[in-house]
Amino acid sequence: MNNITETQDSEKDKRLIILDTETTGINPREGHRIVEIGCVEMINRQLTGRTYHAYVKPLDQRGQVFQMEQEVINIHGLTNEFLADKPIFSQVVHEFIDFIRGAELVIHNSKFDVGFMDHEFSLFNSMGRSQDKVPMTNDICTITDTLKVSKDELGSPKTLDYLARFYRVDKLVDRTYHGALIDAQLLAYVYIEMTRKQSSFNLSAGDGGNADGNAIRRISSSRNKLKVIAASADELEAHADRVAVIAKKGGDPLWK
Repeated sequence: MNNITETQDSEKDKRLIILDTETTGINPREGHRIVEIGCVEMINRQLTGRTYHAYVKPLDQRGQVFQMEQEVINIHGLTNEFLADKPIFSQVVHEFIDFIRGAELVIHNSKFDVGFMDHEFSLFNSMGRSQDKVPMTNDICTITDTLKVSKDELGSPKTLDYLARFYRVDKLVDRTYHGALIDAQLLAYVYIEMTRKQSSFNLSAGDGGNADGNAIRRISSSRNKLKVIAASADELEAHADRVAVIAKKGGDPLWK
């Protein structure tokens, strides 16, 4: 595992971790556990290529291997047999925390994932020595919930599947199963599109480095006139032919 660079103070260098988990069920209070963790790193709204991924063998309250229902297996594709030789959570907890520490976590329905993460951290703390105790998620990370963002942007909470289709990024990742790393990668693309309008343009102008984003840049009246290039006769004819084809197929061209 590579060392994690310290979180930068500037917005430009803000470190985001897009995160998803897969679990044995819905409620950790019923004994359900994490079976997969997937994280992708983003800095300055750019994917860095760094990821964290782990499969986890779930244990029940007796310390035996948790046997998942087929209904759950059908969702994420992870079978009991596949997970049988994977590490338990206590064996990956420190490297996982090292990867996410200090970052802003971007999670779709963070209440679910953070609830399971904190449940796993609490179980680890209850079984370990005091010097080995780990923090809770909110103690080391800030959290952005894209489920809430989708409600603010689109009027109601939307599923990741819906957002992937809405922002036309659903074809970028093969999602035969809802794997944690696969979903984290998809959410990264969704997040980029969802927050694109937050990227600011540099509209500053004037002498002395005026940083007023509302300043208007005046263009000199003595500037060279813009050259206007009109369509040729052949181009106009080709355009008319194309508009006729569209009209024939039932369309109503706006550029007649």
